[in-house]
Amino acid sequence: MFKFITVIKITTKSRAWMTVLSLPMLAMLVFPSRGQSRLQNYITEGLTSNQSIKQQGFILERNVLALAEAKTMFMPSISFSTTYTKASGGRTINFPTGDLLNGVYSTLNQITGTGAFPNLQNQSIQLFPDNFYDAKFRTTMPLLNAELEYNKRIKAQQVDLQKAEVLVYKRELVKEIKTAYYQYGKALNAVKIYESSLGLVQEGQRINQVLFDNEKVNRTSVTRSTNEVSKINASLIAARQTKEAARNYFNFLLNRPLTDSIEIDSMSGLPEMDLLLAGDVVNREELFKLKIAEDINTNLTGLAKSYIIPKIGTFIDLGSQAFNLDFNKKSRYYFWGLSLDWDLFSFGKNNYRIKKAEAEQKSILAQTDYVSHQLLTELRVRQNQMKSAVAQYQSAQSQLKTAQTYYNDQLKLYREGVVIYIELLDAQNQLINARLDANIALFDTWIIQTAIERANASFTF
Repeated sequence: MFKFITVIKITTKSRAWMTVLSLPMLAMLVFPSRGQSRLQNYITEGLTSNQSIKQQGFILERNVLALAEAKTMFMPSISFSTTYTKASGGRTINFPTGDLLNGVYSTLNQITGTGAFPNLQNQSIQLFPDNFYDAKFRTTMPLLNAELEYNKRIKAQQVDLQKAEVLVYKRELVKEIKTAYYQYGKALNAVKIYESSLGLVQEGQRINQVLFDNEKVNRTSVTRSTNEVSKINASLIAARQTKEAARNYFNFLLNRPLTDSIEIDSMSGLPEMDLLLAGDVVNREELFKLKIAEDINTNLTGLAKSYIIPKIGTFIDLGSQAFNLDFNKKSRYYFWGLSLDWDLFSFGKNNYRIKKAEAEQKSILAQTDYVSHQLLTELRVRQNQMKSAVAQYQSAQSQLKTAQTYYNDQLKLYREGVVIYIELLDAQNQLINARLDANIALFDTWIIQTAIERANASFTF
């Protein structure tokens, strides 16, 4: 927390100077400790409303359903089918019924002295069934199928993979939200500093004009003070534009109207250093994804090798078939069986699949090692940046304190006529720059803290 150093005798004319002198310091006092509830609420809102997160959630839901579908492949499946045929013509089978039996029937008639055994005609039987139906319920179930088992495992791992992907998106979004939040806070404070500085130089312009009218100073002092007003005013306009751009981007991340207002939390100085300068990358979802990819590829290798295990299944048909749509005891039937399918030879196709999966496994292992070193390097770079940012912050605080004291002293001497306006102007510019530098240094530490939090995956959802 900054302390005011007041060395000016309070008079009627100096009260205005005291007011504008205090405003920029108040602008720097936005960080007494009070937690970051507003920021946490914004993060929650962003995670809920962000379209990219929603899209990844839909993909996760799709993978969960695919896993549920894979599990059903082990269950019995029942289907109903029916056919009805009406036919005429086509191929026939000739059956010599008369040639085979008429001689025998004639002899029997002679023996019995009756005509009980009539002559028969040779038959021509049509192959296509005419006025015939076949309706059945078929139940099938796999008994042994290694492909289905590996497929189920892969689907389950794809669900875990997508969960990790969702977390990657969430962590990246949290980083972007927090960074944009701090950027907006930095821009907002810069606007306050320039606004208070504008009042400061305007008051200097007014005093110099009064001194010039009383022939206490020359026109140069008035001209320089007027130029300072123009310069600070231009900087203020630019700072306001930067603030608007930071606000728009922050609202974009939260899927809100770009012009919505943003409430800034209070923060207490620097982030906690102990947690930031320690830790590793073992919690990074990127490494977890590679581990899952390795497991998936292991199952793909097993899937390629599963051809050596035969596929065994069973089925049963319960139905009815008859001519003329008859339905009775004779038409009803059941038909049960077992099936076995075994891939014995495929000209090396399965061996190539196995070798391809093994090559992919080696690639994933190499990629995991590379990404692990890359992420660890990123973390160490961010941690070194934090050390540098802390040093910059401490230096900025020291320079701000010195600049404030120097400006107060020069202002007092200028009122007493001991120093010229150029010296006061130099002290004034040093104070404004010191306030801006302190503001930038403070927020930069929090921005780098966000980068470290992303690098070691320490943010808790």
